[in-house]
This record gives sequence, structure tokens and C-alpha cells, in this order.
Amino acid sequence: MEAPVRFEDLTPAQWRKVVDVNLSGAFYSAQQAVRLMKSQQPRGGRIINNGSISAYSPRPNSAPYTATKHGITGLTKSISLDCREYDIACSQIDIGNAATGMTQAMSTGVPQANGTLMVEQRIDVRHAAEAVLYIANLRLEANGQFMTVMATKMPFVGRG
Repeated sequence: MEAPVRFEDLTPAQWRKVVDVNLSGAFYSAQQAVRLMKSQQPRGGRIINNGSISAYSPRPNSAPYTATKHGITGLTKSISLDCREYDIACSQIDIGNAATGMTQAMSTGVPQANGTLMVEQRIDVRHAAEAVLYIANLRLEANGQFMTVMATKMPFVGRG
């Protein structure tokens, strides 16, 4: 996990990279999926977006990441609205502290809103995969619009 960069020190290139990966990539992928799902027989399908708890409870120095995850929430809602007439469901899973390379620093301590460093609990990535599988297996007349999968003891509600 890269060290957080203060908001005022971010370069346009750093913003652009995060936007390209987190938001533009999801948008263009969903756009192609919608085209395919509208034209296939039978039509329809399901899109599951990778959101983040950071969209509504950000970490310190996470403006680009948080902004793009807000964008994913808007994308999820827009696809759900615009595509329901085509039998396309759209969901979002907000994952908190899955044990991946991105969260490795949490096992030694990450910055909190109060300025302290704190070790945070992480969950096995299988829990996130099981959530994706659950939503993917729903029949199209049902949707899990938003789901949060997170470590029970992570400082999320009332972060640090």
C-alpha cells in the first residue's frame, strides 16, 4: 500500500490514474456489458460493481480514491435505473479490509482520522468472493443493490 499523499500535494497525473482505473474502467466495462446484455437472447444479465466503504466514510488522504468510489455508486444507481427495462440488474459490493496486498499495511497500523496509527482487522478475501457469488446467483427479478462486507472490528462506523 503506497503511503497516502496529502490532498494539496496530488498531481493531476495521480488523480487521472486513479480515475482511469477505478471509474473509467468500470464505466467502459459496464457499457460493453450493457450492449451485449441488451442484444442477447434472452436479453438481460447482472453487473456487479466494486464499490468501497470509502465512498461514504473516507480515510485520511484518500480524496482521489474516495471520489472515484462515489462515482461507482452513481454509476451503479444509473445502470440500475436506465437498464431495468432491459432486464439488467446492477449491484455494488463495498468491501472493507479484505486481506490483499492493498491492505497489508493495516496489520502494522494505518492513519486514522484522529491522527493516530491503528492496526485494523482484515478479513479473508473469500468472504468478499462469497458475497459476489451470492449476488451473481440471484434470479434477475431480485437484486442486492448494495452490500457491505467488512471486518467486524474495523473502525468504520465513527472512523478513528
